[in-house]
Amino acid sequence: MLNKSSKLDWLRVEGQPKEIGYQLGSHARDAVHGTLIQTGLWKEITSLQHRNRVYQMMTTTESLFPEQWAELQGLAEGLALPFEDVFAWNCRGDLLMDTADGCTTVMLPGDEITLAHNEDGLPCLNGHCFIAQVEPTTGVPFFSFCYPGSIPGHTFTYFDDGRAFTVNNLRLNGRGSDIPRMVLSRALLSCNTIADMLELIEKNPPCGGFHLCILDHHMSRLHSVEMGAGQSVHKVLNDAQVHANHALMHVNKKDQKVTQSSYDRQHRGDQLIASGCRDVLSILRDQWSDGLPIYREEADDPDNENTLATFVLTLQKKDIHWRIYCDKQGAPAFSG
Repeated sequence: MLNKSSKLDWLRVEGQPKEIGYQLGSHARDAVHGTLIQTGLWKEITSLQHRNRVYQMMTTTESLFPEQWAELQGLAEGLALPFEDVFAWNCRGDLLMDTADGCTTVMLPGDEITLAHNEDGLPCLNGHCFIAQVEPTTGVPFFSFCYPGSIPGHTFTYFDDGRAFTVNNLRLNGRGSDIPRMVLSRALLSCNTIADMLELIEKNPPCGGFHLCILDHHMSRLHSVEMGAGQSVHKVLNDAQVHANHALMHVNKKDQKVTQSSYDRQHRGDQLIASGCRDVLSILRDQWSDGLPIYREEADDPDNENTLATFVLTLQKKDIHWRIYCDKQGAPAFSG
């Protein structure tokens, strides 16, 4: 179902990886040229000071992830921008510890599973993001929230076969990334099973920090995974949990940056879960007065992030229902 008043576009793309990338880039070209490349973050990420690291990750990506490499080439062509700049932008979380890629995830295992997620990003991109419905020549079709100028896979995603996952930024210290975390998360979208996804993460730990919650609809499970800085940690959830933008399980969790927003969102989410609240929209839309809010819409947000969309998925027996909201009130922008 589509809410025609939504400020969030729905874009259908198909074909080989480079063709998909080109379509994503063409759709986002105006937003990137008119808004994104004017930001200080874009200018810093694409500056020459990072170019040696970028070339190192380009070599690794071309060798290990040729499909994602081709999609990035198509993306750059569609955006009409130099490939090195577009590739660097898609390595932003590997190049800098602080990037405007926030998020909060609510995970409710049990007889009825709920996976819900606030996607937080640059406020200037509000109204320019979109849902990409991707139908690859080979592999399982999916839809994913997309930022202009970025490949899919690092936000929230739902596969046509019933799998789903959400992604949170982690600000981990440690050795530099060999594999761009957004390339690895994009590669997860080409996996055909949950086992393949978990194996891919385990085999490629030297990436930037991400938390993923993966819905295994066949086994009625939620998998919580923290990866990056050379390690990955995985557990099947048995209890309700909230996850903001810092590691809770990772071996390097003592050596990470925890922003005040991430701390407050985690603390408030934990409070609500402990009080027995299981209304995921109440949690994700919370704006308590004693700290920085879970739902972020302030112009002076200290991490320069606002909530751009909210994704809610429920699994009841074998029936899956999902909703995507693009504001704090009203009907979903999309549902199914």
